[in-house]
Amino acid sequence: VLLDLGFVAFFLFGGYVGAWLMSDFAINVTGRGGSWSDLHIDFFSTAKSGALGIHLSFWIVIVLAAVVAAIAGVIIGWPTLKLKSDYLALVTLGFGEILPEVFRNSEKFPIGQYNLTNGTKGIGPVDAIGLGFTQIGKTDYKLRYYVIAVFCALFAFVSIKLRDGRLGRAWMAIREDELAASLMGVPLRKTKLWSYAVGAIAGGVGGAFYATIVGTITVETFTFQFSIIILCSVILGGMGNVWGAIVGAASIYWLSDNGLKWMGRKLHWNGLVKFNFMLFGLILVLMMLFRPQGLIPAARTKQVKQAEHAVAVELGVES
Repeated sequence: VLLDLGFVAFFLFGGYVGAWLMSDFAINVTGRGGSWSDLHIDFFSTAKSGALGIHLSFWIVIVLAAVVAAIAGVIIGWPTLKLKSDYLALVTLGFGEILPEVFRNSEKFPIGQYNLTNGTKGIGPVDAIGLGFTQIGKTDYKLRYYVIAVFCALFAFVSIKLRDGRLGRAWMAIREDELAASLMGVPLRKTKLWSYAVGAIAGGVGGAFYATIVGTITVETFTFQFSIIILCSVILGGMGNVWGAIVGAASIYWLSDNGLKWMGRKLHWNGLVKFNFMLFGLILVLMMLFRPQGLIPAARTKQVKQAEHAVAVELGVES
């Protein structure tokens, strides 16, 4: 529905919520208002007994991260509701660039001079994920994989249910023709804000998960590159198709992490990895030229393209 180039902001909010609520950073938040150096809050966390700071269970933190990210999504989305196309993309890009700078410079927050983000030094260590019977350490790759798979399956299920439900049909109507959707009674403002909120929830949960898996969080992680990779994934896989987005994301990340290295070894060119963004750009250009609907286009998009082709043939525009 909305071309959001500032998705990294939601990931950032989720990551910092995870870092604030699953580490000892709170005892370092000192300013003119005093110090919390003796703060101790522990609720079903994997932190050592008696550890200072705020240590909540990961499963509570992801809910809080989702709520904070959703609120941020609505706040960010509200001023952009009247914008469309390129203008919307530019404004969301601006938010995606501004917010990391705010977090980078909040080591001395203007109100009270509190250290809220630790600047470029980051926050860590962040508590591990607790599974009741064990916790996920840095080398527990199988457990990481299973948790990631469960989250992916859950979000895919929710996305499909939303797509097939009333809200999803409203989103598709706005995407196809905003004016016609409004004339048919679709509440544009409310529906668009829901779009921002739902996307932000996914970003917030992902950010909190990233913080605890990596064990630390720093603002240097949240760059424009992150939003671009997400955009590439959706375009490559197929806009409007959940499975297409999954295939696109898997393809892009494989290409970025292992694919270019593998091709470099085959071509005896180790420097190929340096040209990853050039190759991403080339992929996008080729996709737009030869398969704009993506690798796995949505059924509705495919039907529309077929209908347009049939009309063009009927009018003699295409052979």
